[in-house]
Amino acid sequence: MKLLVLNGPNLNMLGIREPGIYGNKTYEDLISLIRDHCEMQDVDVAFFQSNHEGELVERIQQAYFDKVDGMVLNPAAYTHTSVAILDALKSVMIPTVEVHLSDLSTRESFRQVSFVREACIKTIQGHGFQGYLEAVDVLIAYVKGERAKV
Repeated sequence: MKLLVLNGPNLNMLGIREPGIYGNKTYEDLISLIRDHCEMQDVDVAFFQSNHEGELVERIQQAYFDKVDGMVLNPAAYTHTSVAILDALKSVMIPTVEVHLSDLSTRESFRQVSFVREACIKTIQGHGFQGYLEAVDVLIAYVKGERAKV
């Protein structure tokens, strides 16, 4: 099984950016945690982070040609603004789980809207780094046809 973990703008600044919301662990810590979790489950995982919307769209499109089985996506600020990312997800039809480190429902009003959600099989928010591992597990179950676990 092949998974792709996509992260949007400012996630490369984890550990520095607003530690009261996002914690003190770094982006590298997150990648290491996910990689170890996937390795234990015999899942091939790739990572991509960009601060640029077009690069995220292109990587989503490339996932189709790479025959990726599922994607974990934290679009960050693009969650609330990007029809382009929504359209890319719809065009490739790869099962995707939307993840957010914080609980958006408790944050600013503009963060209440997710443009990408309608193209995702599930949204996980407010579980910090653990949310990414939950998303991986959801995708594994989904790809195996265990829809009840999703």
